[in-house]
Amino acid sequence: MEPAVYTPVSAAANLRRSVVISAVLGIVAIVIASVAGHPLAGVFGCVGLALAALNNQMLQKSVVQFATSGVTKGKFRGGVMLRLGGITIVSIIIALLFRPDGYATFAGLAVFHILMLVGAAVPVFRSLRPNS
Repeated sequence: MEPAVYTPVSAAANLRRSVVISAVLGIVAIVIASVAGHPLAGVFGCVGLALAALNNQMLQKSVVQFATSGVTKGKFRGGVMLRLGGITIVSIIIALLFRPDGYATFAGLAVFHILMLVGAAVPVFRSLRPNS
């Protein structure tokens, strides 16, 4: 039996792929929400997708900085908490100010993270499949 060969997933490539898919999904969401009479829900869904993409891009940069420049764990952790807290506050404000359409911001955040997880998991599952 041969050892499993694992090729690490490129985080940058996964982010680019997820952003492209998110843009398409955002346009579809705006069209569907507009037909349903809630065009702002589609727009706020796109805002959620954009916030999640921005968070992921900033996370990748902070991980590289943490690995290469000797940033302390505390400073890294503080940056993560600040970023997540800021995105959460922005999302809550949007949801409260533009009820009920603003809740779509949370849907956009969730959809983007699902895309990122699937994008990272598919190559791993492919590597686990036996070669025949």
